[in-house]
Amino acid sequence: MTPRPLIAAAAFALTAFAAPAMAQVERIPSSGGEVIIPGPPFAPAYYEFGYAPARRVGDTLYVSGVIIYRGEGEGTDAAAFEAQVRRGFRTLQMILEAAGAGFEDVAMVNSYHVWDGPNFTGERMEQWEVIRRVRAEFIGEPHSAWTAVGTTGLLVPNGIVEIELVAHLGED
Repeated sequence: MTPRPLIAAAAFALTAFAAPAMAQVERIPSSGGEVIIPGPPFAPAYYEFGYAPARRVGDTLYVSGVIIYRGEGEGTDAAAFEAQVRRGFRTLQMILEAAGAGFEDVAMVNSYHVWDGPNFTGERMEQWEVIRRVRAEFIGEPHSAWTAVGTTGLLVPNGIVEIELVAHLGED
């Protein structure tokens, strides 16, 4: 059984956090491409828990889910959630940039939502509207495909939404 502090460390690596600047990107050759580790905060996900923050295969980039969560002392209302979602999209942006990509390259978004939980007290459509509004700050047109799935929980106990991406990095 994995000790709880290690789970927290791995979850932190792929959750929403603010970093002042892009750290040294690590690239590990893999079949058909490479694993991309954007910097030291992301390394535990790969080295301790065996999953890559991002993996490029040919001209496709797969970005592991970033968990949007309620941090200690943060509220559970829509305003607090909006700041949490923005933090999550900044983390996704860091991962994309480490791979030489941007949100304009994103072809598919998958999101997993804890609609009814203690970390967001709004309604389902209110959660979706906040995500949609923040997404528009980062992702323009043409819009990517998107699948949103409800779930009862995420790896991080105070997680609200997990967002993963698939991006196309080849020529148009």
